Amino acid sequence: MVVNRREVLKAGGALAAAAACPPFAFAQSNFAPKPGAWRTFETVTRLEISKPAGVVQAWVPLPSFKSDDWFRPGESTWTTNAKKAEIKRDSKYGAEFLHVVWDEGEKAPVLEVTSRFSTQDRAVDLSRLGNGATLSEEERKLFTAPTKLIPTDGIVKETSDKITAGATSDIEKARRIYEWIVENTYRDPKTRGCGTGDVATMLKSGNLGGKCADLNALFVGLARAAGLPARDIYGLRVAPSKFGYKSLGAGSEVVTKAQHCRAEVYLDGFGWVPVDPADVRKVILEEPPGNLPISDDKVAAARQTLFGAWEGNWLAYNVAHDLELPGAKGPTLEFLMYPQAETAEGRLDCLDPDTFTYKITAKEVSA
Repeated sequence: MVVNRREVLKAGGALAAAAACPPFAFAQSNFAPKPGAWRTFETVTRLEISKPAGVVQAWVPLPSFKSDDWFRPGESTWTTNAKKAEIKRDSKYGAEFLHVVWDEGEKAPVLEVTSRFSTQDRAVDLSRLGNGATLSEEERKLFTAPTKLIPTDGIVKETSDKITAGATSDIEKARRIYEWIVENTYRDPKTRGCGTGDVATMLKSGNLGGKCADLNALFVGLARAAGLPARDIYGLRVAPSKFGYKSLGAGSEVVTKAQHCRAEVYLDGFGWVPVDPADVRKVILEEPPGNLPISDDKVAAARQTLFGAWEGNWLAYNVAHDLELPGAKGPTLEFLMYPQAETAEGRLDCLDPDTFTYKITAKEVSA
């Protein structure tokens, strides 16, 4: 599905008027995440390099994002036959990962990382101003800045301006961008992994299909172009949805392919507000029986809920972009959500199980 660029911009202007009023008329549902009981989970990532060559390295993301009201990272431990294993921290975004180096000639590099974290449901009351945390000028600058694949000028700025034209508040701008993405994008099941997040290419081509790292990055880019601090949070689904959405939770304890990127926008008076338009499109495509109309009650409930709330069945790794892996010979990463590895022959494809084998499991444990 390819959308004409001119039609996309026209649609943005038309949707702006419709989105000025929040869609509170949507069907009611029990999909209502609210802060309450904290849950503690444990993940185990086992990594093996089936075709080692020369010096082998790996970088495994660790849960390092922290928010007192909904996510608390715990301890990470590991076992390995590597000669060196050390937790490293990105200085710009605070992303943490385990950097492992094996001796040259090691025939069976292996690593097992165990991480704990605690989380709970989130819900921000957007009907009244609260006491949202204040954003420092440094943070505001960081989360309105462009990244390699998320520019804030050109086609991104042009599209953002069309969508938010006439908006009188930051919350209205954010709501319009969210609704525009729900209306104009689609989840493409053929996209590898979670996508790349190349938002300018999406808009220039008119092809607005992708997965969470594409669609939620598009929200972040359009929000930043409108002057709203916004960020992607890269993570992993670790448990089924307690609200009955099969598409919005992990299907088993094996969560190797359950990576998911969410987004936040900072609104004065509310603080960081959770949003996930990509999951609305996931519900449309994948929620049984599949290919639901946008008017379906399940879609309407997800669309209403996922602007301001989300369920705590998910691990948050980090918010990093354009990450340089220490010791790596390969390129910088647009984001770190999958384990990474290199041999003397170069960077391994983290989505190719023939040369880079890893398995991630998750279970709920006592705090």
